[in-house]
Amino acid sequence: MRATSPDFYKYNSLMANLKEVKQRINSVISTQQITKAMKMVSAAKLRRAQDKIIQMRPFSQKLTTILNNVSAASEGSTDLVYAEKREVKKVLLVPVTSDKGLCGAFNTNVIKATNLAIREQFAGAEATILPIGKKSFEYYKKSKYAVVDQYSTLFHELTFENVREAANYAMEAFVDGEFDQVVLVFNEFKNVATQIVRTEQFLPMSPTEAEATGTETDYILEPSREFIIEELVPKALRTQFFKAVLESNASEHGARMTAMDKATENAGDLLKELKLMYNRTRQAAITNEILEIVAGAEALGGK
Repeated sequence: MRATSPDFYKYNSLMANLKEVKQRINSVISTQQITKAMKMVSAAKLRRAQDKIIQMRPFSQKLTTILNNVSAASEGSTDLVYAEKREVKKVLLVPVTSDKGLCGAFNTNVIKATNLAIREQFAGAEATILPIGKKSFEYYKKSKYAVVDQYSTLFHELTFENVREAANYAMEAFVDGEFDQVVLVFNEFKNVATQIVRTEQFLPMSPTEAEATGTETDYILEPSREFIIEELVPKALRTQFFKAVLESNASEHGARMTAMDKATENAGDLLKELKLMYNRTRQAAITNEILEIVAGAEALGGK
């Protein structure tokens, strides 16, 4: 029986590599199609989310400015329970993340900022987490911190009414003395490619730049300052809370769109490399076949 030539094994190895590279090319093409589709979906959602936050910002900023000017009009007044400053022994942190991944470092940055605030800003205080979004809930339910879990699914149906319930919980818990400070941690939307992580004090209410510099606007209050404060303060706080969630929502779609765009580009670069490898391997297999044919012909001619 004639022994199998080394060229035979070399040829089979080349064909196996060729098949493997072909499978990888098909796999990368499928992945690229998925990332392209996800990018288009995120772009459509981003437009709607961006419109909402752009419309919300002026209203929220103006309402907060009026509120702070009105509350500063009567210096020394104690009727503003949401502005009461206490020694921070218990703190409620509200990290706002997404329900899904594939959005780069969007969720990781919020969790890192939350953990940093606990270690440095609130070192020694008892921390409780109110996660909004599945990713932050899944992370903190495995941690040593107490977790308020009933508002983690707000993004399933993002409406002011649903977000208001979470804001009401934080506001009532602060007034009742369960927490001495409430902090929001979220991504602020700047543009498609840029999201800025904010660690923003929600309660107690902090003074605006106008208050800090002593400049106030003179308002005529009807029917009374007390009535305005009672009606305006909760609305302004709920609006501020809702604005943070909308900022995070727009940032999520921007981050995912950017991540999917980059993934699509990377898939294209990988495809070029794999196709080059495929052509080289195929050429090597063809060359090996030609060499075997030539060697066979020479062997037959020598007989």
